[in-house]
Amino acid sequence: MNVGSAAILDTFAEAFPTWISRVIITADTPAWALKAAVGATGFATSKIACPCEAGIERVFAPDETPDGRPGVAILICAEKKNMKANVAARVSQCILPAPTASAFDGFPDAESRFFTRMHYFGDRYERKCVVGGRDCYKIPVMEGEYVGEERFGTIKGIAGGNFLVMAENKKEALAGAEAGAAAIEGLPGVIMSFAGGIVGSGSKVGCRNYRFPMPASTNDALCPTLRGLIADSQVPEGVGAIYEIVINGVDEASIKSAMRTGVEAAVLTGNVSHIGASNFGGRLGPYRFMLHELFR
Repeated sequence: MNVGSAAILDTFAEAFPTWISRVIITADTPAWALKAAVGATGFATSKIACPCEAGIERVFAPDETPDGRPGVAILICAEKKNMKANVAARVSQCILPAPTASAFDGFPDAESRFFTRMHYFGDRYERKCVVGGRDCYKIPVMEGEYVGEERFGTIKGIAGGNFLVMAENKKEALAGAEAGAAAIEGLPGVIMSFAGGIVGSGSKVGCRNYRFPMPASTNDALCPTLRGLIADSQVPEGVGAIYEIVINGVDEASIKSAMRTGVEAAVLTGNVSHIGASNFGGRLGPYRFMLHELFR
């Protein structure tokens, strides 16, 4: 199968279950909402070694937010038992300190909910209030008052949807990956947690050549420099560089839509020779996103 001039390999992206919370960050200006969102999604690229996976979902207009101010929604992905700690840490350490910022729950209808206990920061000077029909707290701070929710919802989601952008050299492959990530950015219900949405060092489950255990190691089957040196190389002939775009989402439909949108944009650059996907024979998770099915 081809899309444009790129061959779509007959393979699939393997993904796994996760839990997702959405935090709507508002501020007096779009710039400060974005700065707080960037800070709150730091060190959250991969569950391999980060405490969670997180990223910016999309920008909210003032009429979409509880307090009528500009907003940015972020998604935080983690195991359910760790979600409270991750949300509480990022709200308290990244959003509360950001000038004019507030945090609100993005899944108010979720059945599973937890409290961050943010009001304790007020040292008994805090007081309850209602913003946009939501129970919130006003906490006195040096700039005036921090206002936000402390109860958040969490829902079941999916992590690890992906596709691979392959080209003759690094420059062409990166241009394709950048176009793909740009097309996905802002789509509802999905995030790309890695820097710029792109992974230059994709990994495989575990390791083979060291005696001590590791959760992940370089995906040697997709390393162009190892083509011809290892028996199980998956690098097509003529490919000199590969970039991976990893997508987490609230459901399968959102991830499929994002994958299709990203692939189409990457291929339009004209220099992408192949599109593939990462999978590990079912060792990572139960979800399979077949590349060919995206375009049927």
